[in-house]
Amino acid sequence: MAKKLSSSVREKVMQAASKTKFLSAAADTSGRRISLAEFGLRGSWRVLQTASAVSPRALKCLLRRRKPSPRELRELFEDLGATYIKFGQFIASSPSIFPKEYVDEFQLCLDQTPSLPFNKIKQIIEDDLGQSIAEVFAYFDENALASASIAQVHAARLVTGEDVVVKVQKPGVQAILTTDMNAVYLCIRLFELILPNTDKDAVAGLVEEMYQSMIDECDFYKEAENLTQFRAFLLQSGNSHVVAPKPYSQASSRKVLTMERLYGTALNNDMAKGEAGFDPANSLFNALNTWFASLTQCAFFHADLHSGNLLLLNDGRVGFIDFGMVGRIQPEAWQAIFSLFMAISEQNYELMAQSMISVGITREVVDEAALTRDIRNLFDGLNALDPQKVLENKQADGITSLLSELGDIARTYGIRFPRAFTMLLKQFLYFDRYMELLAPGADIFQDDRVDFYLQ
Repeated sequence: MAKKLSSSVREKVMQAASKTKFLSAAADTSGRRISLAEFGLRGSWRVLQTASAVSPRALKCLLRRRKPSPRELRELFEDLGATYIKFGQFIASSPSIFPKEYVDEFQLCLDQTPSLPFNKIKQIIEDDLGQSIAEVFAYFDENALASASIAQVHAARLVTGEDVVVKVQKPGVQAILTTDMNAVYLCIRLFELILPNTDKDAVAGLVEEMYQSMIDECDFYKEAENLTQFRAFLLQSGNSHVVAPKPYSQASSRKVLTMERLYGTALNNDMAKGEAGFDPANSLFNALNTWFASLTQCAFFHADLHSGNLLLLNDGRVGFIDFGMVGRIQPEAWQAIFSLFMAISEQNYELMAQSMISVGITREVVDEAALTRDIRNLFDGLNALDPQKVLENKQADGITSLLSELGDIARTYGIRFPRAFTMLLKQFLYFDRYMELLAPGADIFQDDRVDFYLQ
């Protein structure tokens, strides 16, 4: 029996591998040729590193005859860094694909890793810019301001006198990405074979989207272009209340991004509501309206507006920073998503069903009456959840729980929410938390100061 089982497993692995489109090891994400020796050494080390992190946990689960808990999986992803952290964040933003307990747990997936020694960062800067640090910067702080899996950020001053921050990609990130994504692709194929009822298109689409997103994040030229486009959007709309850092092309490359340094405090910092000489609530509404305007008037919207990426400046303006993660949406899709948000807020089940069908992706005709009935039953069972506060997230896990439940219902009708929907919702929740701090009592859907820029 053991031999048959082992043979079956081997057969599944070989079958999955034969169908997997592996990424090329001949080039990194920038198109630079990588020698087989270079990739082989880095790839082999990454495989060993991954195995050393996975093996103890896998053995523990096997001995106890159980699958890994959501928390164990989240902690493993954080230990593995880079690709797996991003994958965890994608899981957190895909409640219509993954089980609720995993979506909830991966909300906690943190991209915080130790900074590298300055000598390694210095080498990357000088190799990529083709100049010594002294030729570009009059001052460069060797201690990082922040560090994540892909890059770390340093304060500096250009030789021309401007205060800047410098984002530097960590060494070997692209080789790690290629190795990890090959493993992820193989795991997805195995997952499809072992669990044939899985929504294969949804999971495969998620992995493809994740891979493209990480490629973009590894190309700092793209982030510099995002900054340039967002600054042009602000200029064209005559918006003087919001600012984004100016990128300095002469001190930037694919792995190094030098930007204007903005001085301020995080929007959710207690200092933001202190005596600043202006009304922080007005600054918040300016930021909110700018973001809504970007949904229809800019080529993209900022998709990672946590408190560290929104700065309240000393003059009352709001600084939008870190444009590595952006989203794109068609105006008609934004209209449908807004209708769904309003329907949830008002508990309008019929409109909720219609909007879910409009927002979602489906290959079959949906029974709208039955969907409405199931949504009504869901809300009837959520008596502890204040319907007026669903979107406002006054109850800690309310919106995540509700979205997961709606995702479960949607799946039974063959409806899959696009990731842009959850990305938008996440920004709504960020803004709601800022409103609690800076504009308590305000209602994002009722306040006259809010402009949704619907067409």
